[in-house]
Amino acid sequence: MSLSYDLARRALFLLPPETAHDLALEGMHLFLRGPLGRWMRSRVPDSPREVMGLTFRNPVGMAAGMDKNARYIDALGNLGFGFIEVGTVTPRPQPGNPKPRLFRLPKARAIINRMGFNNLGVEQFIAHVEHSRYTREGGVLGLNIGKNFDTPVEKAADDYLFCLRRVYPHAGYVAVNVSSPNTAGLRTLQHGEAFDDLLARLKSEQQRLADQHGRYVPIAVKVAPDLAPDEVTTIADALRRHRIEGLIATNTTLSREGVEGLPHADEKGGLSGAPVLTRSTAIVRQFSEALGGELPIIAAGGIMCAADAQAKIDAGASLVQIYTGFIYQGPDLVREIARTLASPGCAGG
Repeated sequence: MSLSYDLARRALFLLPPETAHDLALEGMHLFLRGPLGRWMRSRVPDSPREVMGLTFRNPVGMAAGMDKNARYIDALGNLGFGFIEVGTVTPRPQPGNPKPRLFRLPKARAIINRMGFNNLGVEQFIAHVEHSRYTREGGVLGLNIGKNFDTPVEKAADDYLFCLRRVYPHAGYVAVNVSSPNTAGLRTLQHGEAFDDLLARLKSEQQRLADQHGRYVPIAVKVAPDLAPDEVTTIADALRRHRIEGLIATNTTLSREGVEGLPHADEKGGLSGAPVLTRSTAIVRQFSEALGGELPIIAAGGIMCAADAQAKIDAGASLVQIYTGFIYQGPDLVREIARTLASPGCAGG
């Protein structure tokens, strides 16, 4: 971590977490324009990867949740990410859960959030995406979609299809979030007939949209780390059966292992950061074995250094995403991971 980021983080950590989050994004938007942004990006080495039929400049991505409304794509792009995932976006604007809803656990290098898909809605989201330059400059943009909080779970597929239609022309890939713990009932969509029905309808609409737009956009499904081995097998079978192009493993966890007794540890929401690494990497490994290489895995969860990212690759991932590690370690983490994974023998699963 650079001295300048260490000082900036200390100052930001004096503010409420959500205020600091918004201020940091605005600061990046302001300062990472022009020569400074180009210099930052040039410091991250290229190590191209072909995944889901797409070419990624390097295998390091920003996970969804950092930029829910797609307002800061270009600023994040100038940090050297090989891909950026924005969202989660829902059909209609919604405020999310009541504040406070974001909590730091510095001693564990962790965060608990219960944001609840707060966003401006898909129409404003698309307007921001269209305004960005990132994809025109070769970046891969993932657009992460979800359901509105007040849409009944039995009608959730309608929300996902609505968002898929709107984001499809603008996406490098579409991420389907069925694993956030902060929208009531959402995780039930990972299982059984509801999961099969959702995947079938998404794939049917994907083919129709590909014909309409003359362009095939892959779909990746984001799953939770709180899965039993038999659930991993069932989900993997469904992903293969429906020919889904990718898996994102994992979202935040409901477990509090590793943070017991710390301030805020009992807050409701999803835990991310260093305590999630072991659990999330184990899920990546289980899915890698269950999928047998039939579709690639994008690994997220607990990556705080290059060695953590390498562990995900060794477990079977093709790409990695960071979020909480970026907050604690700063922009240098992108370069550190990219350099490590650019080394011979680190091509990924």
